[in-house]
Amino acid sequence: MSGWSGSWVLVIVGSVLILIEIALGGFAGFDLVLVGSALVLGGGLGLLLGNTLVGFLTAAALAILYVLVGRRWVRNRMRTHSVPSNVDAVIGAEALVTQRIAPHEPGQVRVRDEVWRAVPAHGVLGPFEPGSIVHVESVDGVTLRVRS
Repeated sequence: MSGWSGSWVLVIVGSVLILIEIALGGFAGFDLVLVGSALVLGGGLGLLLGNTLVGFLTAAALAILYVLVGRRWVRNRMRTHSVPSNVDAVIGAEALVTQRIAPHEPGQVRVRDEVWRAVPAHGVLGPFEPGSIVHVESVDGVTLRVRS
């Protein structure tokens, strides 16, 4: 195998790996794109220098470097972090009473920048006067159950 044909094999195989990853929507978590890029770069260097061995060694070194170091970094960058929804985010939060809350007398609280309907939590008698700080124990529909 001459220096040109071996290097072309690297370029073609690397390009096919990249195209597979793109066509299938990143099913391999971007791994095929990066390994394919290592092959294309190694093959390109082999073509440039006319030396298949340099191309294969470069491709191998880049692929190993990616697997040992770059893969973890890429995975961390691609990982989605879940953000709690409004309801999940308010449980346990502090709330400012803006309208009196008492048994059988729903009021209002402000949690962050949102105003919610609020009632005392089960077993809590209240009342909670405007200006007091309460904690959200649970959510029942669109009503917060609060305690001091």
